[in-house]
Amino acid sequence: MSSWWGDPALPPEAGRAFTSLQAVFALEGELIARSPLSSVLRVTLDGRRYYVKRYVGDRGNPLRNWFGLRSRLLKPPVQKEWENLQAFQGWGIPTARLVAYGQERSGGRFVRGALITEELADTVDMAQMAREGDPRLKDGGWVAAVSRQLAQATRAMHAAGFAHNDLKWRNLLIDRNDPPHLYFIDCPAGSYWWGPFLAYRKIKDLACLDKVAKYQLSRPQRLRFYLDYVQRRRLTAADRKVVGKVLKFFAGRE
Repeated sequence: MSSWWGDPALPPEAGRAFTSLQAVFALEGELIARSPLSSVLRVTLDGRRYYVKRYVGDRGNPLRNWFGLRSRLLKPPVQKEWENLQAFQGWGIPTARLVAYGQERSGGRFVRGALITEELADTVDMAQMAREGDPRLKDGGWVAAVSRQLAQATRAMHAAGFAHNDLKWRNLLIDRNDPPHLYFIDCPAGSYWWGPFLAYRKIKDLACLDKVAKYQLSRPQRLRFYLDYVQRRRLTAADRKVVGKVLKFFAGRE
């Protein structure tokens, strides 16, 4: 059984290329990334660029895939990713435009799937900015503008009981507008949690952000982000405990 959705507003060439899951798996383009279970292509159609993420079912160690039960009982990463992008849009978090997605199952088992997003033009991920020493990271006004957007988006996500689980600088895109605009991308591991499990995942998200921030930003800038995130003017005793957990989260693992 196959299910497929494509944006009816796609221009003609893209509409034909993304008309079905079979057509998407036949596409050729620039290989951006590959793993045993997925690949990412960049294709140009109608003068626009798109990212095509294709996933296949777990063909590895039978113990790891629970002898075929894993793909029957759990949502495949491709489905989680398109649902998470839709959730971001619902929470007002800017992200890449989702233009097509779907999957194929056989006997309840995930076989393959894909999702396609339109490229966010003239953007760069924040990890690349850090690696290249982008001068914008030394501009206090620019950092403050991005930090406020990031705090608001992270707060909205966590308020919904959702944790990204890979909230790293590489998954944050920035454009060159003035003021800059921030976008969340790539979230196949995000999930909803509750109680102490959510509390732990929220700390992990904050720690992932701070993993690079502590080398690129000043302590006042990092504190300002956290205060914007909790919407307070100063830290409470409870906040100090959370900050301590964030700072210690990756201790000994870097």
